[in-house]
Amino acid sequence: MADAADIAGRPERYRFGAVILAAGASTRMGEPKQLLELDGRPLLVRAVEAAMASPAWPVVVVLGAQAERIRPVLAKLPVLVAENPEWSEGMAASIRAGVRTLTQFSRGLDGALVALCDQPAFGPETIAALAAAQRATGRSIVAARYAGRRGAPALFGRTHFATLTNLTGEAGARALLNGPEAEVAAVDLPELSLDLDTPAEVAAWRARAEAPARLKAEG
Repeated sequence: MADAADIAGRPERYRFGAVILAAGASTRMGEPKQLLELDGRPLLVRAVEAAMASPAWPVVVVLGAQAERIRPVLAKLPVLVAENPEWSEGMAASIRAGVRTLTQFSRGLDGALVALCDQPAFGPETIAALAAAQRATGRSIVAARYAGRRGAPALFGRTHFATLTNLTGEAGARALLNGPEAEVAAVDLPELSLDLDTPAEVAAWRARAEAPARLKAEG
């Protein structure tokens, strides 16, 4: 529980933008998973629309591998596109590119949400849960917790922007997410444990999503 002094030091309105990471090569999928359609919409569009349905603004999408093939699905969406030519380095390079674009466009942000494009359960309610935890705790980082660990999506306060724009390597922001509990709040979101990296995972998700409708029809 935050104390009165902590609450007094917070901005009246916590303004945050969103960075959607979509630069990977999808090697295990065999095709760009960003374009994989679920419920009639590309996976990347689903993630972008979730951010757009939340208080997050602006929304930045980071592209890398096969950017020219993926970019057209974003053409009619009011997002900023950041090209990451160093996408093969790993997630850190995409976070760098996304947060730099975000902060250059809007210098008055209090925080940045960093999210993946391949978690089918990610939605505006996910962002609402993270934002609510930030308001309640005042922590500088609020991360989703699933599969026994903290991970993306995560909301980072502006005090971490410099660190985020200087990350290196494949680990992304893992060191920040595993920081002391005095800085990091965790929100249990077990549904986010599923990300779609392989055709088998896609098939399993579709079967699970279609099960209620099939049972209803059979009944």
